[in-house]
Amino acid sequence: MHDRKHTGGTGQFGEDSRVTQELGFGQPMGGVAQTAFIVPDLEAAIRHWATDMRAGPFFVLPHLLVPGQTYRGAESRADVTLAMGFAGHMMIELIQPLDDNPSVYRETIEARGYGYHHMGIACADVEADVAAYSQRGWHEAYRAAVPTGGEVVYLDNGSGAATGFIELLPVTPGMDATFTRFWEASRNWDGRDPIRPFA
Repeated sequence: MHDRKHTGGTGQFGEDSRVTQELGFGQPMGGVAQTAFIVPDLEAAIRHWATDMRAGPFFVLPHLLVPGQTYRGAESRADVTLAMGFAGHMMIELIQPLDDNPSVYRETIEARGYGYHHMGIACADVEADVAAYSQRGWHEAYRAAVPTGGEVVYLDNGSGAATGFIELLPVTPGMDATFTRFWEASRNWDGRDPIRPFA
């Protein structure tokens, strides 16, 4: 991360906004870092994004399910495969459910089909942000440890399945380094090898 100076005083969230921490892939700390979509076929979706939107390459995580994940207050048993790539400085996440177990992904599919699912916010302190969002009517829907460090938390304001969830992304050294590596791969990418391993 590095500091990016800009003009301005106290922002709408109360912080002094004259200096903003910027992540290695160009998005601001506390801002939208990711846009996510649910897809029925991950490989087909990657090729669509790479060919038609010129985004990528995409880095694939075959499974996300590990012990300790929770969904709506109970143990989560739903697994997904996912891929991450960049369109400019915006991370695009493509998520394919691997089973029919209850999940925030199945909620959206059942409500309106495949497509847009959530925005991911880069957070310095996920738990502090969970508390802040809860005061504005959001509640925790899903929590999972992730390979880049920490736990992501999906938030729902009562209409998540219909209009989209918010995902709080923990900014760790591993997260910033991994996503910056993905972004660097996208710069001047020639379209070859659009599907690559996550690690």
